[in-house]
Amino acid sequence: MAFTHEKVETSNTLMIALILIVLAVGGLVEIVPLFFQKSTTQPIKGIVPDSPLKVVGRDIYVREGCYNCHSQMIRPLVAETLRYGHYSVAGEFVYDHPFQWGSKRTGPDLHRVGGKYSDDWQRQHLIAPRDLVPESIMPAYPWLEKTPADFESIQSHMKALRTVGVPYSDAEIANAPAEVKGKTELDALVAYLQGLGLALK
Repeated sequence: MAFTHEKVETSNTLMIALILIVLAVGGLVEIVPLFFQKSTTQPIKGIVPDSPLKVVGRDIYVREGCYNCHSQMIRPLVAETLRYGHYSVAGEFVYDHPFQWGSKRTGPDLHRVGGKYSDDWQRQHLIAPRDLVPESIMPAYPWLEKTPADFESIQSHMKALRTVGVPYSDAEIANAPAEVKGKTELDALVAYLQGLGLALK
């Protein structure tokens, strides 16, 4: 039987199989080379693994769904860089698992927010956003100020991050609970936000 255009178009099974083959080959051609490019696998100058408190803060950021409204990727377009600063590069995110790029902009991009405002501003903004930004639609997170940061699971979390390539030492992992103990979830989230995007400011 001849392998003709008509045969492909009239056979659902054959069409699906061929589409899957094309997608697989195309995906491999696009993705595999990235694993061998230093610009995507090596951290840029100034990038270090997050401290234990920032790791906890990142978990809170994800848990509270902040990524649903805020991206952490500045695209290389003039309007983006004028508003947010230097565009994002892959080397800034080599220790993020999973990365928080996103494209949702209900709220502003947060990638270069680190150091833009004081710790007190960040704390107040999380507790009562409309006190500082009247047009904000962000919900308030007052419970973060009263909730102790989770220091009991930080070691296992850091070990998991080390498994996927984040270079935490045994000493850093051993000392992690002491760095987090006594802190609140608000302290952790503010520490995480204040560390975002500092390398290319």
